[in-house]
Formats: sequence, C-alpha cells, structure tokens
Amino acid sequence: MRIILLKDQRNLGKRGDEVVVKPGFGRNFLLPQGLALESTPANRSYFDQQRKKIDARHAKERDAAAAIAAELAGVKVVIQKRVGESGTLYGSVTSMDVAAALEEKGVKVDRRRIDLDGGIKTVGDHQVPIDLHPEVVAEVTVSVTSEE
Repeated sequence: MRIILLKDQRNLGKRGDEVVVKPGFGRNFLLPQGLALESTPANRSYFDQQRKKIDARHAKERDAAAAIAAELAGVKVVIQKRVGESGTLYGSVTSMDVAAALEEKGVKVDRRRIDLDGGIKTVGDHQVPIDLHPEVVAEVTVSVTSEE
C-alpha cells in the first residue's frame, strides 16, 4: 500500500514522503490516526496544496516543543525507590515514574515521549532523553536514591 506521510515517523520517513507499507499497518493505524493519506492522484494534489498550512503547523509545534525543552533544561528530578544490598533497585524506574516526578515540578510531559530503553535499574544520576518533537529532544537528569 502506498501512502503519503503527513507527520514524521521515526522508522518510516519524513513528512511528505511517499512510502510503501503493509496494508494492515496503513489501514488500521496510519490512516485512522491521521498520520498519512492513501497515495492517489487526488490526495497528492491535495497534499501539495496544503503543504504551506502543514509547514506552518509543523513550525508552530516545533516552537512549542522548543519552549518546553528550554523549560526542561537543567531540571533535576529525584526519585526514591527500594534498593537491595548490591545497589540495584527492586524493580526499575519507569517512564510513568519520571512523568509523575516532572508533573510535581510543574512540567507536564506525556510518558510515551520519555525514552528510557527498558527502565533505570541502578542508583545514581541518569540522563533521560525526552522526544518532544521529531526535531526537538530535551534531556532531564533523573537522580535515583534509596528509600529509607
């Protein structure tokens, strides 16, 4: 199935690219989510006409994400967890924990944007990237301490 991407997709392509995807992925995910259009001559001409509006909306989203990234710059979050004798955690620090700690600081971030690669399993300071926009990534320092 050929589609035109309306938004940047991490492993698929950039906005405006015409790519081939499996029919189920296109019909069941990309099209209903508004992330793509089916590649037909009418949709191609529609996308070309709407490109300026889409570019303006994209720039607005990028500027809003950059403002949030500036707000997150230098933020340090402390999370307390139970720790074993060897210094490893019982369980791990998840993106939900980081999102809740950031919300206590007054910054609301969607937990799905926090990239932990399986969670934090050790005590100490960790740099956690937050994908606010395909072009804007903020970093937050997460300090994991033992709960006493």
